Amino acid sequence: MPASTQTRMDELHLVPPPPLPDSDASPRAVGVGSVIVTSFRLFPLLPARARWIARITEFEWNDYFADVQQEGPFKTWHHCHQFLPETRNGASGTLVRDVIEYEVGFGPLGALANVLFIERQMRGTFAQRQKVLPELLS
Repeated sequence: MPASTQTRMDELHLVPPPPLPDSDASPRAVGVGSVIVTSFRLFPLLPARARWIARITEFEWNDYFADVQQEGPFKTWHHCHQFLPETRNGASGTLVRDVIEYEVGFGPLGALANVLFIERQMRGTFAQRQKVLPELLS
């Protein structure tokens, strides 16, 4: 998350994923039923924090996992993290793709807030994620 949000992880309730196919290894991953509780600043200049509870609802090794907002700022939120094999310039790797479906709520006011603030903030958040992801996964 961008530093301006001052996001912190408040609680983590892990459920192990299913065994990795064809392996005795036990890599670190979150399985279906895991719950992640974070808090962050909705507006960087204000001290108020918002709470977000995400629950992992889907998991498929080497393919994707998905989370839904159990509690948070959106009316609905479904986030699928996809992992796709890709070759670029002769180098094999993994493309990480985020597919997000959400609803702000609050009728026309929420739609306006989405156009003016939320969509831009989310694009910035995921641009930041793409920037630091190679470092986090190395």
